[in-house]
Amino acid sequence: MEWINKQNVLIVGLGLMGGSYAKALKRIGCRVTAIDKSEETIKFAIENDIIDDGTFKEDISEFVKEADCIILALYPNAAIEWVRNNVKDIKEGIRITDVTGVKSCIVYEIQDILGDKAEFIAAHPMAGKETSGVESADDRIFRDANYIVVPTDKNTEEAILWCENLGQILGFNKVSILSPEEHDEMIAYVSQLTHCIAVSLMTCKDNEHLKDYTGDSFRDLTRIARINENMWSELFHVNKESLLREMDLFINEITGLRNLIADDNTEAIKEKMRLSTKRRSKFNTK
Repeated sequence: MEWINKQNVLIVGLGLMGGSYAKALKRIGCRVTAIDKSEETIKFAIENDIIDDGTFKEDISEFVKEADCIILALYPNAAIEWVRNNVKDIKEGIRITDVTGVKSCIVYEIQDILGDKAEFIAAHPMAGKETSGVESADDRIFRDANYIVVPTDKNTEEAILWCENLGQILGFNKVSILSPEEHDEMIAYVSQLTHCIAVSLMTCKDNEHLKDYTGDSFRDLTRIARINENMWSELFHVNKESLLREMDLFINEITGLRNLIADDNTEAIKEKMRLSTKRRSKFNTK
């Protein structure tokens, strides 16, 4: 694959996802450098052989100029700002990708900033942990996970294939392609709505002894309620319209189920459960 010949990969933002990418890319022989605001993060990553080199200093031009490709592991607004501030140092003709959880609000703007100088091809690794930071980096989180390539009509077929190859060499189980708009609608449902539900479950009832009474069902449903408030509040905001539509859909559905229970409509409740079981069973097939 083309990625094996990419000897200098620059990762911008060395948290859980950036660190996990670094581990996977070093494993296939890439030279990995990183930029992060935290001196401790860079030192930890170098000392633990997660990256080959990196900087936390303001002057990052040397690292940017040497990069054969760049991975933006930043929040949406920060990703746009970083490209705007550093476009002058980006090498001509390279490819840039990202890990950001929303796309429509950043993809077109970054592509406009870059113009013909470099090609931005967006991607979304559907993997993670409840813990954050480079200390938690682990490329095993990509196994059996999904990876979405998010091209626009400005992207070349070569760049799309390059990004698909990245997902494959990182170890993702399935690689899909969606437009930015399709991605944001889908992610509002399968990711952002589920986090809203988990947060609501943890905040709607104040009982400090819940942990003494719960079983697996509550723990499974609220696993993602241990949440990075800075990242997720930004993701909710920049994808607000799609998320609100999915929240309304869920509110209508749970209200309907509530009314069936109130009306003792047992057969309709069972039918809902049969439909739920049928749809969930598709997740168990490889």
